[in-house]
Amino acid sequence: MGTDAVVLGAGTAGMVAALRLAAAGASVLVLAEGEGGLPLAPAQIDVLGYRPQLVLDPLGEIPGFLDSRPDHPYRLVEAAEVEAGLDWFLELAAPLGYTGNPHQNRLQPTAVGALRPTCLVPETMAAGDLSGGGSVLVVGLKGFRDFHAPLLAENLALARPPSGAEVRARSVEVSLLGDPRDLRPQLLVRRLEERPVLAELGREIRSRLEQEDLVGVPAVLGLERSHEVWQRLQELVGRPVFEIPTPPPSQPGQRLQQHLFRALRRLGGEVRLGARASGYRASGDRLVAVKVVTAAREVEIPADRFVLATGGIGTGGITAGPEGELREEVFGARVSRGGAPEEPLAEYMATQPLDRLGVEVDDEQRPVGGAGGALFENLWVAGAALAGAEPWREKSGEGISLATGYRAARLAGGGRA
Repeated sequence: MGTDAVVLGAGTAGMVAALRLAAAGASVLVLAEGEGGLPLAPAQIDVLGYRPQLVLDPLGEIPGFLDSRPDHPYRLVEAAEVEAGLDWFLELAAPLGYTGNPHQNRLQPTAVGALRPTCLVPETMAAGDLSGGGSVLVVGLKGFRDFHAPLLAENLALARPPSGAEVRARSVEVSLLGDPRDLRPQLLVRRLEERPVLAELGREIRSRLEQEDLVGVPAVLGLERSHEVWQRLQELVGRPVFEIPTPPPSQPGQRLQQHLFRALRRLGGEVRLGARASGYRASGDRLVAVKVVTAAREVEIPADRFVLATGGIGTGGITAGPEGELREEVFGARVSRGGAPEEPLAEYMATQPLDRLGVEVDDEQRPVGGAGGALFENLWVAGAALAGAEPWREKSGEGISLATGYRAARLAGGGRA
């Protein structure tokens, strides 16, 4: 059987587009050179966190945000489609217990104790919304260097949410059963799925509790059985427990990635990692096939529809040549600065030309060619490959990927908004 749709990129945008197309009956192949950004991300869905002031109602703020940022990718999607995409994601990710409201940002602790505005979170993080303040015991694991509980607790105690409520925080360090040198995140998640290890951790935490209402722990509460581990630890501790993201690799990100991969396979789709898109074959204004290097040889993969979700300059989807020329790597689509100033970086943390770099698209999310029209009528772009966003500054990355991946699939014949 032939392939109806090829999606380049296995991050949020690519997987959303692939799942929507597969659900509409298309045979879908996802190709990616690496694993995408999901295993690096905290698995929280940011829609809009800053403009530049803190945003409390992300969906409601988008129209006003676009008044000052008309080149932003959110210009491509109606608010109703952003909300439809979020509702669809909540249903898709129900086994991971995702929760949230597109009209109300949550304030979740980061690995350094800042309060991050985000929209949707998995169940293992849900109790960590400190918008209304709270009293938190931050639990570190002795020997685990990716989580600094004293620093996190000290910064949390300084945080002041807009509600004016107080955040109180205290830290402790506890030991795990087993070899104290063996504390890599990939192994920790497996160790905590062992009942004796989890039981001892629960007893240690409970013995160190005082008047705290909540318990924050590093995000390593299991991989395949995270719901069971998280639920059991709450029972042992006697308080709501929530995970706090750690630096990559992200175990919540891995859980989400595995869930999306499995969902696609159940729909008959395929994910092929280690496949680098190297070129294409076209006939007139239509793409016919992509060329892919895999196992040291180049092959052609024909399809009717294509979605480009390879990301921007940070992931290699866009590259800079020896003279500074910018290029989209697979199709040679036109690259735009997305309304960013031409001047180089002038001060620390200021906007600079590469911030908003991405592929220039028309209103149908099709990449623009040299003549200004759509490069190909059956190619759509989604996610971080699009020009105009500053996700790290706006806290908008996953929302853009979800919304534009959802819309790209619809435009490619993968269902209604």
